[in-house]
Amino acid sequence: MSLHSRGVVLHQFDASLAIETLEVPTPQPGAIVVRVIYGGICGTDVHLCHGKFPMTLPVLLGHEAVGVVHEFGEDVETDYSGAPLNVGDVVTWSSNIPCGRCYWCVVEKERTLCPNRLVYGINRRLDEWPGLSGGWADYMYLQPGTVVLRLPDGVAPEDAISLGCAGPTAVHGVLHRTRPAVGETVVVQGSGPVGLAAAMYAHLAGARKVVLVGGPAGRMSLARKIGVGDVHIDIFETTDPAERIALVLAETEGGRGADVVLECTGVPASVPEGMEMAKLNGRYLVLGHYTDSGTTPLNPHVITRKQLQVVGSWAFAEAHFVEYVRSLPLLKSRFNLSELLSYYPLQDAERALRDVGEGAVLKAVLDPARSTADG
Repeated sequence: MSLHSRGVVLHQFDASLAIETLEVPTPQPGAIVVRVIYGGICGTDVHLCHGKFPMTLPVLLGHEAVGVVHEFGEDVETDYSGAPLNVGDVVTWSSNIPCGRCYWCVVEKERTLCPNRLVYGINRRLDEWPGLSGGWADYMYLQPGTVVLRLPDGVAPEDAISLGCAGPTAVHGVLHRTRPAVGETVVVQGSGPVGLAAAMYAHLAGARKVVLVGGPAGRMSLARKIGVGDVHIDIFETTDPAERIALVLAETEGGRGADVVLECTGVPASVPEGMEMAKLNGRYLVLGHYTDSGTTPLNPHVITRKQLQVVGSWAFAEAHFVEYVRSLPLLKSRFNLSELLSYYPLQDAERALRDVGEGAVLKAVLDPARSTADG
């Protein structure tokens, strides 16, 4: 008897989502079928549904997920790290598979820039085999080449999904592109999942002080509750950018500005503001612009006058994902990751997307086992 799965499908931008029933394929050699425990909802998913990212439809949504190994094909004996893999193991997996053959993969060795990456829930069409290529479903088909990792001991599925793709994205941008050093002052612009993940890794890197500039009040209160950030500046309370800059500078050594400023908002206007928060010879990372939100006036003289090092960071590759999963026990020991989550049944995906888009929740996750009556 064949196995079937529900899935949340996007057929048209700015339109209602569909819940469809699909057959679960038998895994081919190197592939794995997982039963999804949680499918994460990312801010990028909101943009996807509004057509703000180039993609072809229809797509079964969901590029963040954690689940249980249901069945695997021939040649699958271990996870990506070499640990034995068995049916029933709780695993998480990277959202993308670089091609490994293009100029960016081979010559530049920047696999995040691969133009041929296969990305679950984004550029894997529903009407192309195997169909179940998104995490907003009961089951998901992981193709050969997917980085699949067993969860570390003591790490629950809730912990693994709490930061979603923001976790490995922050590993790449913060730890590898910007590299905060022990004793430095770090400013984080933005208090969504990317901002909180960036702030967490700044703490773990040994920052002397982490200043979180974000909002609304509920997110800032949650950040305080779980120990993210040493200083919290609410942009809805302090609405004047010049005043926010002054507050940040007052929190830095000698009022000189932050050693590192991490942009995690996705709001273009935050970039020139953040540059003014950095010290001379400081580092500025643009991390939050995964989709194109437009342009903003920028004075290049600020970059030269301050001798700023301005860098960008795009998504994440296998090594960043592995580093993220390995860091989960440390993150869990310092921050109450499960506090970030709000749960929704699979059939309430539209409500969850709306809540994420409105900033009503920090991290929404779809729970296929949850009924609408559970809330």
